[in-house]
Amino acid sequence: MTIQPAKLSDPVVRAFVTAVNSHDRAGFMELLAPGATMADDGSDRDLPEWTDREIFSSRGHMDVDSESDGGRTLLARFRNDTWGEMRTRWSFTVEDDGRISRFETGQA
Repeated sequence: MTIQPAKLSDPVVRAFVTAVNSHDRAGFMELLAPGATMADDGSDRDLPEWTDREIFSSRGHMDVDSESDGGRTLLARFRNDTWGEMRTRWSFTVEDDGRISRFETGQA
């Protein structure tokens, strides 16, 4: 059963999923702390290049199946025009100022 983005527990993660699904690059970037980092399948990636390729240029979309860790860890079906759909895990580090300093994703 899919969790609607508006029902996600953590407001920052909720905004992240909403920005991804609405292809709102500016809104997405505003959620990231200066110097934010990310990893895909355990390897650190160049965040601007990765998000452009995997989310924005390829029309990425997240359907969240479950959340844990107070809403900071998600299991989701992620799809884009490059890879199709895959089951993925996302985890987020959110700073006190409400911005994401790191997120990690990978196949679940």
